[in-house]
Amino acid sequence: MKYLLNIFIVLIFMTTTTLAGSDGKIELTKKNTKNKTTKDCIEGLNRATFALNQGLDKVIFKPIAKGYRQLPAPVKVGTSNVLDNLSNLITIPNNVLQGDFKVAGTNSARLVINTTLGILGIFDIAEFLGFPEYVKEDYGQTLGSWGLGHGCYLVLPVLGPSSVRDTAGLFINVMGGDPYYRLSVNGNNEYLDGEVYAATKMLTGIDFRAKNLESLDNLEENSMDFYASVKSLYLQDRERKVANSNINLDAIDDGDWEEIDSQ
Repeated sequence: MKYLLNIFIVLIFMTTTTLAGSDGKIELTKKNTKNKTTKDCIEGLNRATFALNQGLDKVIFKPIAKGYRQLPAPVKVGTSNVLDNLSNLITIPNNVLQGDFKVAGTNSARLVINTTLGILGIFDIAEFLGFPEYVKEDYGQTLGSWGLGHGCYLVLPVLGPSSVRDTAGLFINVMGGDPYYRLSVNGNNEYLDGEVYAATKMLTGIDFRAKNLESLDNLEENSMDFYASVKSLYLQDRERKVANSNINLDAIDDGDWEEIDSQ
């Protein structure tokens, strides 16, 4: 039973990391950029998996996200703050691996301040004190910063868009790269266990989906090929985050896309 739970937790973790990728913000503009071509090596299988995921989203994930949107604003803000605070546990080691020691120090200070004075991160006291907030990092981004390309584009069942590189980055988390995973799933903690970890990661996915209800609906409605649009959006967003810069991204088509951002 514990073995099956661990498998479920790994899937939940990969789902939320793939969706949120980072900070939940995906900016679309019409300005062109030079992006490396990522091959869609198994497009037929990817499209079939994409269709499955869309069905699950319409039946399960989207309705839950709509219900979450009805919660009082302070509850949603506090929840997002806690989840953002926890994400520093993955961001900080990746800052170090990328050589961003100053950013690692700032994020470490944010983690300590918000965990203590901010009551586990419910309140973003660090922002009030003037600490800047940087883009979230993960091991897929670190591999990219080291020069490793995406490899083939992948659509994972339930998990959504990814690539060979980013999927490898996700497995680094569950193999020891995520301190929260080690403490809860692999540790002997009275207050943290696999169920708490899974609930946290599920909530991360719900929070992200709720923030992007209208934007993703607009993307689907205005796309001639929704699969191709999501693929392009994902790959461009990952390239921007690997570059750690606010570069302009290609628009999926000629429509005016809104920023996928916090509502």
